[in-house]
Amino acid sequence: VKGKCTTDHISAAGPWLKFRGHLDNISNNLFLTAVNAENGEMNKVRNHLTSKYDTVPQTARHYKSKGVAWVAVGDENYGEGSSREHAALEPRHLGGRAIIVKSFARIHETNLKKQGMLPLTFADPNDYNKIEPTDRISIVGLKDFAPEKPLKCILKHANGKEEQIWLSHSFNAAQIEWFKAGSALNHMKALKK
Repeated sequence: VKGKCTTDHISAAGPWLKFRGHLDNISNNLFLTAVNAENGEMNKVRNHLTSKYDTVPQTARHYKSKGVAWVAVGDENYGEGSSREHAALEPRHLGGRAIIVKSFARIHETNLKKQGMLPLTFADPNDYNKIEPTDRISIVGLKDFAPEKPLKCILKHANGKEEQIWLSHSFNAAQIEWFKAGSALNHMKALKK
């Protein structure tokens, strides 16, 4: 995502609000107005499985149907604006696993954690420029995921070369349990057993 990405860019309001009680339907508005850093267009991303461009929701649904997890990469203050829970629910519902950005809006970062997502920031903000649109991104070391311990990220470029960057997080021990359980709600359910 290039530039500003508010909760309204992530999950547009307006006519979409009539679907707020139906997660699958409202997820069709995921990133509709966010600008793709690769092509400067809204709601047009490359599907790396087909090499064709499609809408963000359709591409995410295709990945999910094939069991391919995906990440979104963004700029500064990702998720600013109204505390819209759907902006955290939709990426997870459509198979997203992590959001990697230069910085987060605090409330949205917490909402992502509650949904079992990995809100991560570049340890070096300049690493944002190292990610290429065709990269395969692997976040390694999650078995040893711990508070204040950065995560290693491997960028596999289309030319076959690999590059390593470090990602920071603000998870505490309880929030890491949410992630391991798949969400805060899943963790609470497991505690009742």
